[in-house]
Amino acid sequence: MNPSVIRFIKWYPLCALIALAMMAFYPPAAAGETPAIFPTNVQRVVFLGDSITYAGNYVCAMEAWFRTRHPGRQVEFINVGLPSETVSGLSEPGHAGVGYPRPDLHERLARVLTQTKPDLVFACYGMNDGIYEPLDEARFQAFRKGIVWLHATVEKAGAKIIHLTPPVFDESKGGHPGYAAVLDRYSEWLASQHTNGWQVIDLHTPMKNTLASQREKNPAFAFAGDGIHPNAVGHWLLAKAILIELGATDVFSATNAADMMSAVPHGAEILSLIQQRQTVMKDAWLTAIGHKRQMKPGLPLAEAELKSAELEKKIQILLPEKK
Repeated sequence: MNPSVIRFIKWYPLCALIALAMMAFYPPAAAGETPAIFPTNVQRVVFLGDSITYAGNYVCAMEAWFRTRHPGRQVEFINVGLPSETVSGLSEPGHAGVGYPRPDLHERLARVLTQTKPDLVFACYGMNDGIYEPLDEARFQAFRKGIVWLHATVEKAGAKIIHLTPPVFDESKGGHPGYAAVLDRYSEWLASQHTNGWQVIDLHTPMKNTLASQREKNPAFAFAGDGIHPNAVGHWLLAKAILIELGATDVFSATNAADMMSAVPHGAEILSLIQQRQTVMKDAWLTAIGHKRQMKPGLPLAEAELKSAELEKKIQILLPEKK
């Protein structure tokens, strides 16, 4: 067995079967070669999700890893996460006191796929889908129905989809008694869909386990001050879990994105430039695609692409030499 898969299984035993299945889709790298976490036909990767995805830290870390480990590959990372969004279509009365319902992915997914034309989609939903209430079968069914619809719609558009289980909810910070168990159940169901041939990466379990182990050492430890939105440490844990499952072998010991980037020349500068470019482009994409959430509009897409191109020139100068 590929040594990288063995290390992954030790780090993350619940996903051993998934790791084995992935070897057919992501062939083992030759000795000394950095694994190609995306097949060669993948040129556009789109990230769907709520405010956690919109924040973008884990997306930037993934792009920074890929760009510096595979400088010869041209893969575009597009973040179209939308704060407050659900895949269930549900919303609580008086959502967040803002007077409008949560945005529903059903309203915009067709436009996302038509305009971004992805080869691969990462989708992370669940945090908002239980509406911060105890487990309820009707809400759970709406979540399951929405995920199945999302999966089928993306595949029908000709793209591959990788589902991500939702990050952990911390009741000690966010209140809403019983909601952590809701996300446990949603994550368990989503992870079980690998039996249907789906590719699912479990972010929830390693985050939950890490939170518990850190709390034993420091009762004040938290990934999210509000119980929902992970800090930089939490986002790195998400990125690390994804990269490891996709075959990255050089992130096991990294404690954060900066640590990961310290392994390459100009790593910190490259990460910063990627973060700047992602910030410009995610708002431009959201505005171009359209949505029903009230938020500050981004630049017109053409103008944002010009700014992105300038940042990309700086990134290209700093990237390692192509192998």
